[in-house]
Amino acid sequence: MPLYIVSTPIGNLEDVTLRALRVLKEVELIACEDTRHTRRLLDHFGISKPTVSYHEHNEPKRAAELAERLFRGESIALVTDAGTPGISDPAYRIVVAAIERGVTVTPIPGATAVIAGLVASGLPTDSFLFAGFLPHKKQARRARLEELRPERATLVFYETPHRIREALLDVREILGDRPAALARELTKLHEQFIRGAVSEIIAHFDANEPRGEMTLVIAGNREDNLKQVESISISEQVELLAREQGLSRGDAIKQAARSRGLSKREAYQLLLDEKESNENEDTG
Repeated sequence: MPLYIVSTPIGNLEDVTLRALRVLKEVELIACEDTRHTRRLLDHFGISKPTVSYHEHNEPKRAAELAERLFRGESIALVTDAGTPGISDPAYRIVVAAIERGVTVTPIPGATAVIAGLVASGLPTDSFLFAGFLPHKKQARRARLEELRPERATLVFYETPHRIREALLDVREILGDRPAALARELTKLHEQFIRGAVSEIIAHFDANEPRGEMTLVIAGNREDNLKQVESISISEQVELLAREQGLSRGDAIKQAARSRGLSKREAYQLLLDEKESNENEDTG
């Protein structure tokens, strides 16, 4: 029998498909990230099926157990607390174990915050990279952002309320003050989109307490995203960054360089060239 990878609502219970409900009613067992959380969903739709826990802490052992039950002919549906299993949630190991045993793996598509946040962000959707959660620790987070800085595709992250501001500060410094959108509480009563430059989203959280689950969408390193920056001189940009964001001159130069795809040395040289050109104009 197949292993069904079943997407469930990320907030609004109306975002479950008829196919998902049918499968959940028909399978012999439902593997859940949190059985208590899933039981509320099942009870809401009048589904009475046995459940078993399947989460990041028991995944290696439980994946092998469930794969054996699938191999013996049982039908199992895998769900997470919200959204699509495998998208920053456990699923990978059981999918691999099932495939290795010749079990059919059938996806039941549905809600996922990645796509919901992306399509309503107002940023390019022709190519995107979902990078999950940024690392918790600052050094690792900054290293990950450095890796992603040349990426041309739109970037999508998940983030938590207690880390969002620190993450945005690192994003602004390393990726530059790019166009971005932050979606919070997607599909829920207090759904909100905050759109603008990264610095504008930071300013929002300077005045408002971060709450709810968050999806952060950031423009990629594409020429059309740099037009606004490149419409002013680098010296003007450095002065603007220092004045509006309170950066030291060195940090302002570093951020201006990153936003233009330059090394710090190249940025300094460009500043010297602009200064020399201005001085020649004044004496000419």
